Amino acid sequence: MPKLKTPKSLIKRIKLTKKKKVLRRKTNQNHYNSKDTGQAGRSKRKDVQLFKTDEQNVLKALPYN
Repeated sequence: MPKLKTPKSLIKRIKLTKKKKVLRRKTNQNHYNSKDTGQAGRSKRKDVQLFKTDEQNVLKALPYN
């Protein structure tokens, strides 16, 4: 049986941790960031965890996780 292909569009948007948590990039950080407060700018640097139901759907879509 051939190997299953990983959906590249999905894997580029997420990061999987060792304990199978799914992390994504925080939104609204492409441009106009100089207007943000310092706290808002710093918080955009961190990744955020997906909601539980979205996380389950992502893990189902990945063949080898």
